[in-house]
Amino acid sequence: MLWLPHSAQKLTQFESGFLLPVRDTVLLPSITLPIVAGRPHSIASVETAVATESKQMVIAAMRPECLERLAKARDAEAEAKKISDLYSVATLGVVRRMARLPIGPIQLLIEGLERIQLEKLHVTKQGFEVEFCRLPALTVEAAVADGGEVTKMNALVDAIKSLWEEAASLNPNFPDELLAVLSRNDDAAQIAYQSVILMQQDVAETQAALAENDLETLLRQVLGNLQKHVEEQRLRSQILGETKKEIDEQQREFFLRQQLKKIQEELGQGNPDQEEIAELRKTLDAIALPAVAEKQIKRELARLERIGSSSAEGGVIRTYLDWLLEMPWQKTVEDNLDLQNAHTVLDADHYGLEKVKERIIEHLATFKLKHRQQPSDTDGSMREQAERYAVGTVVCFVGPPGVGKTSLGRSIARALGRPFERISLGGLRDEAELRGHRRTYIGAMPGRIIQAIHRAGVKNPVIMLDELDKVGMDYRGDPASVLLEILDPQQNYCFHDLYLDVDFDLSQVIFIATANDLSKVSPPLLDRLELVELSGYSDRDKLAIAQTYLLPRQLEKAGLPKDAIILPEVALRQIIDDYTREAGVRRLEQQLGSLCRKIAVKYATGAATSVNIHPEQLETLLGPPRYLRDNRRQRPQPGVATGLAWTLAGGDVLFVEAVLLPELREVTLTGQLGDVMEESVQIARSYIWAHAKELGIELSQLKSNGLHLHVPAGAIPKDGPSAGVTMLTAIASLLLNQPVRTDTAMTGEIDLSGDVLPVGGIREKVLAAHRVGIRRVLLPRQNEKDLMDVPDHVMQEMEFVGCDLIQQILQHALISNSLDSANNGHHHQPVTGNGVIMSA
Repeated sequence: MLWLPHSAQKLTQFESGFLLPVRDTVLLPSITLPIVAGRPHSIASVETAVATESKQMVIAAMRPECLERLAKARDAEAEAKKISDLYSVATLGVVRRMARLPIGPIQLLIEGLERIQLEKLHVTKQGFEVEFCRLPALTVEAAVADGGEVTKMNALVDAIKSLWEEAASLNPNFPDELLAVLSRNDDAAQIAYQSVILMQQDVAETQAALAENDLETLLRQVLGNLQKHVEEQRLRSQILGETKKEIDEQQREFFLRQQLKKIQEELGQGNPDQEEIAELRKTLDAIALPAVAEKQIKRELARLERIGSSSAEGGVIRTYLDWLLEMPWQKTVEDNLDLQNAHTVLDADHYGLEKVKERIIEHLATFKLKHRQQPSDTDGSMREQAERYAVGTVVCFVGPPGVGKTSLGRSIARALGRPFERISLGGLRDEAELRGHRRTYIGAMPGRIIQAIHRAGVKNPVIMLDELDKVGMDYRGDPASVLLEILDPQQNYCFHDLYLDVDFDLSQVIFIATANDLSKVSPPLLDRLELVELSGYSDRDKLAIAQTYLLPRQLEKAGLPKDAIILPEVALRQIIDDYTREAGVRRLEQQLGSLCRKIAVKYATGAATSVNIHPEQLETLLGPPRYLRDNRRQRPQPGVATGLAWTLAGGDVLFVEAVLLPELREVTLTGQLGDVMEESVQIARSYIWAHAKELGIELSQLKSNGLHLHVPAGAIPKDGPSAGVTMLTAIASLLLNQPVRTDTAMTGEIDLSGDVLPVGGIREKVLAAHRVGIRRVLLPRQNEKDLMDVPDHVMQEMEFVGCDLIQQILQHALISNSLDSANNGHHHQPVTGNGVIMSA
């Protein structure tokens, strides 16, 4: 509802006139604007109004919703049809000039007279006819009568005039005549309306100024907008001044360089540019380059000689030439192919990992034999030479974080005597990061591959492509497709970096990749890799690694002598059990580092010389234990089963809990279960429903009750088929009211036929069960072959039961009602029959 002053509320007499609706313009009182009328009713309104003696007509702006409707209509003759399509406050104006064209719209010059309020709209053949009432003019006298203060309004007017003087000083194109008109004008409303037009505000802001009924409020709004306008002008002027200053400095530098050049010629001194080019030519003659690279360098040298290195383009060419001349086109390092030395290096750097070391030695032995058979470089084409020098398939170390994938690459480089470079691919989404940027871009650089070879200084380094599974893809390209070219021996002998713009031979580079999760590596790229899996370490392995490698390294980092800390085996085991829970040893090394730093404080203050750390001191030094040593369920209860899972950080133990929901029918799943795990629940429930009679289960329990399955640690997403036997065992245990043995964990996939299908990650799962004190594992019979990867000392302490059928899983997992539940199955006799019992 439009608010009107008290004096205006008495106006009830309505007048009529012809209306011209406009789209992107708001006419203000005392302002003259050009307006175009082009639609039929608008032209009719103009012609009718001009034919009158007063030549007055109403100018009203259309609302945004009306404009949207007209735009969707896609009709050039569509117009406003109702009063709600227009802003209610409009301007009564007089046509000062009209130009009628033979074809096309009518051009008008209209001067705004006063503000009016629209009441009704009639669409007739003569055009738009409206009923309106006049609004009182905004004057200082009227504002004072309504309670305003003259001094405030005069101060606001003076402030607006001062700001326009500042705006005129900042804008050299501001007309002096316009500033004079603003300065001489004493009408506050006219100054406000003129300011709104000069600031070129949008329709909504201009309409708000027109609709404002309080003069002081209008002046304050105009003053605030004008201050923003002047501030923008001030910033624009400052930016233009700085830009002009930079240009002047560049011109001054150019003239000074020209003068310096003339002075040096007069003194008989050489031209610096010519001396620089001569030095580059000398470098070019001293190194061996491929013909294509040499031709490219000579061409760029000629360009640099013509334009000089002092120009902007000359600096770009000089940087490009430096890259071309510093690249190791023919420089290689001789390999140390002594396999015994490689054995020594690998054993010195890594504990265990016998199969991985064996695979590395095989790779080096093949490379050694192939290296002996290489003919001279001049024999055969470039591709044939590259195939002879190629190092073979690319090895990819796959395993959880902290198991030593990157350090294995360093050991290989050290064994061969080659430089080692690491390229982290984590978060890489732009293929130009690998292939390089074209020199047309500002700040262009070669790709990471060429940069790594440049840092190594030879063309045959060992380059580790770390975190291959973290490579992404977006609108800037697919880096995985570039990696296909880099890692393929059939293509990488002529790898084309966009910055170098010359093919570079990568066939002699030994590429080693690492990954945590192969499911995120593209299949074509995975096809070019030879996978070497690194599983997690057992607690015994971690103990040996900590004593042999981690603790001495952390003592050295902390600046402590080797005998500064005496850490007994029992204390070290407690750190492993209570403060770490991982497949690798990264967290263990962090804890040892924290321990060394705390002892370093005592050494630095002279309070200690050698510290013997006992287990009871660990809580003071490292804080409270982070993990429980034995987190297996101590009390057997129906509906709870223990499963084994594989994660990126190694194996883990998870529990599946099931309860019946009376008077419900649906299945409820909680614990952030993935789609595959949800399918396993459906399979388990369907199998039990179909074989309820065989299993001794009352089918009425399933028909009359709902089921709720929960896997704790709900904040962690979980997925995979290996929890199928655990889901089924938990449901069967609940329905049979028979608890599951708490010393038993299980893994395996199930199907509707009742078969137990093989799964992966057996070694990691067994180590996880051993870590929490579980000594009995049920697994698919087809996974028995995977037990050969389990460490011997773990095998000696564990019991494994291989099963083919779901019935066998239930037979070995559930505690019979005839047995004493308090024994928890610890005295359970080995089961004969279809189940396979493997004990140490």
